Amino acid sequence: MNKLPSKSPKQLWSRDELILAFNLYCKTPFSKIHHNNKDIIELASIIHRSPSAVALKLSNFARLDPALQQRNIAGMSHGSKSEIAIWEEFSNNWEEMAFQSEVILAEIQHQNIEDILDIAKQDIPPQGKERESIVKTRVNQKFFRLMILASYNGRCCITGIAIPELLVASHIVPWSIDQTNRLNPHNGLCLNALHDIAFDKGLFTITSDYKIVISSLIDADPASNKWFSKFNEMKITLPQKFIPATEFMEYHQQHVFRP
Repeated sequence: MNKLPSKSPKQLWSRDELILAFNLYCKTPFSKIHHNNKDIIELASIIHRSPSAVALKLSNFARLDPALQQRNIAGMSHGSKSEIAIWEEFSNNWEEMAFQSEVILAEIQHQNIEDILDIAKQDIPPQGKERESIVKTRVNQKFFRLMILASYNGRCCITGIAIPELLVASHIVPWSIDQTNRLNPHNGLCLNALHDIAFDKGLFTITSDYKIVISSLIDADPASNKWFSKFNEMKITLPQKFIPATEFMEYHQQHVFRP
């Protein structure tokens, strides 16, 4: 099947194209935003633009990222108001916009969203609101995981472990507590599975200046030193994008942490 010719770089981007570009920005480490990235090449093919044009658009989004601005990495210095609008739309409604972007991606590839997620048909009801709810939850969970792992460059922010099978996109404010910020990347940490469980159980916390504080419940166990106590007072490795928000860290300290 012949592909349509690439669009001119000067042709305006549609809303759906911008949403797809921001979707990919969220799931791409900043250091991998370039025209040779296979994911960028794939999206360029899907929307019939050049890889360079897609990489440029992701760089335009990067200029809006406060985490990159704090590191004096500004991305491209110029961009459009449409990028600002999409950034703000996601930021104000991560739950809905993440799902919408994945649906657009599935539709433009003429696929069912369930097929892209590899959800077994027997795992979900055949139809109805329950099915829609399960599919949306699975879609958003996958999106959140990819976004957080990309932000932390695929490494645990405490130990540096980089084996994907051992990594968890951990919520700072628990998923069950704050529906509004379930998919907010500023509410996420990349942790290995062991530290994810301990963080969830309040056995350590992270301060607003990103220092690790170990609970006395763990510190009292001599065998824990290798895995926990030695990290006490150390700073986590901050993500390239979407730095954890202070208010979420404070919530964990006050409501989850067990001193």
